[in-house]
Amino acid sequence: MSSAISPLAPTDVPAMPAIAGVTLATAAAGIRYKGRTDVLLAIMDKGTTVAGVFTQSKCASAPVEWCRARLGGGKSSKAGKSSKTGLARALVVNSGNANAFTGKTGRQATSLTASIAAKAVGCQTGQVFLASTGVIGEPLDATKFDGVLGELAAKTAPDAWLEAARAIMTTDTFPKVATATVRLGKAKVTINGMAKGAGMIAPDMATMLSFIFTDAPISAPALQSLLKAGVEDSFNAVTIDGDTSTSDTLLAFATGAAAAHGAPKISRASDPRLKAFAKAFHAVLANLAEQVARDGEGARKLVEITVEGAVSKTSARRIAMSIANSPLVKTAIAGEDANWGRVVMAVGKAGEPANRDKLSISFNGIRVAKSGARDPSYDEAEVSAAMKQPKIAIKVALGLGKGRDRVLTCDLTKEYVAINGDYRS
Repeated sequence: MSSAISPLAPTDVPAMPAIAGVTLATAAAGIRYKGRTDVLLAIMDKGTTVAGVFTQSKCASAPVEWCRARLGGGKSSKAGKSSKTGLARALVVNSGNANAFTGKTGRQATSLTASIAAKAVGCQTGQVFLASTGVIGEPLDATKFDGVLGELAAKTAPDAWLEAARAIMTTDTFPKVATATVRLGKAKVTINGMAKGAGMIAPDMATMLSFIFTDAPISAPALQSLLKAGVEDSFNAVTIDGDTSTSDTLLAFATGAAAAHGAPKISRASDPRLKAFAKAFHAVLANLAEQVARDGEGARKLVEITVEGAVSKTSARRIAMSIANSPLVKTAIAGEDANWGRVVMAVGKAGEPANRDKLSISFNGIRVAKSGARDPSYDEAEVSAAMKQPKIAIKVALGLGKGRDRVLTCDLTKEYVAINGDYRS
């Protein structure tokens, strides 16, 4: 966790309202660092549904495997029955240790953590969901949760959202939270979310860690469909450094408490009554995803890349990601250099249909290249001034079709190297 807050951090932090059926608490368990909160416990009321999307890494962490099994997407652990019905009662998150690449010891740590949490909360181990973030390859001493989780269960509160977001930070410089309120039927329902992530970010189904909570009465299958759809143009459209984490986890919990106030019970994601909720749900995901991009390790520029005129949306996404993950493009932006030649390079190497002589490129609304050559009206001074802005919008027009997509990234600075050069020390 960095001491200097990113200059791209949001200026306003939303007031996070309580969500009926959810309480949270944090503590310092000494997982890796002394004197800082590093464990979060969230307790949900009985009947809370859960959905999740996870990293597609072939080297997934033990907590990812645990959660997949609880959702019926993997082998069940002998330590507890799988929550095939999609129900959850507790979430335990720790920072400082990812419990990844830890073999049998890591699996034992997840089982022990879940057992301790289940006892503290009074639920089945299969209703406990886990996430860990931090150093890869170091055994996680789950005995440190013994006693701590019991104390946390006794003091959870409905208003501890910011504290919860801080507890899951690693190299993040600020806690990431978002909220939305929307009507569902006759009731007002709330959606709260938190996320962490600043490096090793090239999500593939999710982000480093993110957790969404709502009091809407939504079935697990409907929630899963909402989550899978919502992640594509939010977290999966963000990259910091092109590296997909072993720990990517995005979980959504719906307590259903709003049913008591007139909210209809939703069993299908296609239910027309869910339209406004789905829009707000996706907005929370998008808000959190942008905060992750704003907090990229060492970042000084937020970069939005839009590709249009591609043969398809998929093709546009691949080209946009090729630009966003290019170290040459990212370092040029760090140097406030509108080097469109590097953008051309990234377009050309993407392996997608492109016609050099139809290509146009703009930086912050100023066209610098047109029809495969430098724009005749190019003004170096004008473009240089635009590149000093904290947000850089790169637009690439391919002129081949109607495919369009947008991704977010950040610049690549010397501080990124410094942060990652001594991450384990």
